[in-house]
Amino acid sequence: MHTVAIAAAVVFVAELGDKSQLMAMTFATRYRARTVIVGMGIACALINAASALIGEALGTWLPEDLLRIAAGVVFLAFAALTAWSLWHTEEDEEPEVQAHNGQALLAVGSAFTLAELGDKTMFTTMTLSTQYAWGWVWAGSTLGMMASIVLAVVLGKQILRIVPVRVVHAVAALLFAGLGVCMLLS
Repeated sequence: MHTVAIAAAVVFVAELGDKSQLMAMTFATRYRARTVIVGMGIACALINAASALIGEALGTWLPEDLLRIAAGVVFLAFAALTAWSLWHTEEDEEPEVQAHNGQALLAVGSAFTLAELGDKTMFTTMTLSTQYAWGWVWAGSTLGMMASIVLAVVLGKQILRIVPVRVVHAVAALLFAGLGVCMLLS
């Protein structure tokens, strides 16, 4: 359960204010909330499973000390990138989605999958899976990402009135930095 909690917390905080939430908010204006949550949920579970399995394979093949150092460096890099976003505004990366005659679930899932490939949460899941059992990391990262998606769909744009994006990015940067330092020092 410790692994599930770590993965869920890291991914949840990393996703707050991220493009996944922005996509969920946007899709919720075009499709029913259930469609958005199910479509993104299926894609999320598949992406996180692939990421966790790749991380597990790397953890099996590579020396533990090398993986720990690499994981620490990766988390520090995520901290730096997240902190960088505090001072720089990135271009809006939301894809424009058109309704596809009853294919809303496929449209939401496909767009989400394409947007998440190579995203920091994918690499976070891979990195955590080099240190912990892939199944628990998969469960935690999926729960964390789904919680952020549901939050975005249910609360919509209200989230940004409660928690400013800059605060979310600052907390995420600190969390990533803390994990990176812990991995490098352990």
